[in-house]
Amino acid sequence: MKTISHSQEQTIKIAKKISHHLKGGETIALSGNLGAGKTVFIKGLAKSLGLEENITSPTFVLMKTYKLPNKKKNIEYFIHVDAYRLKGANELINIGIKDWFNKKNTVVAIEWANKIKNILPKNTKFVNIKHKFNKANTRIIKVK
Repeated sequence: MKTISHSQEQTIKIAKKISHHLKGGETIALSGNLGAGKTVFIKGLAKSLGLEENITSPTFVLMKTYKLPNKKKNIEYFIHVDAYRLKGANELINIGIKDWFNKKNTVVAIEWANKIKNILPKNTKFVNIKHKFNKANTRIIKVK
């Protein structure tokens, strides 16, 4: 699927549409340049899953675990990872990321996932967000 967003609000709506297909056990790997909209996309996913907290990128803590206030489709946990500062996948392995992969009651969303591609589960959904620099707010979002 390829779609175009012209605002943060549209990016959030696109993420919400994708979240309707989540059942739990999924890993969503996001890639794109700095400022492309990865965190905005994740905010849309989290909000659609029922998370009301303000989502910020876990750049310095690497991983945040959120317990969802209301189970939606058996999903109890939302895991948000930011691999931007990582030197290697072992840093995430050491803090327990593999414990969350494929867990039926969990959705894992990873920013800068291209840095840890070698440890991602086989059923990972890939989202690439590309900023069109000649059009201020335009993003091309590809989902595989």
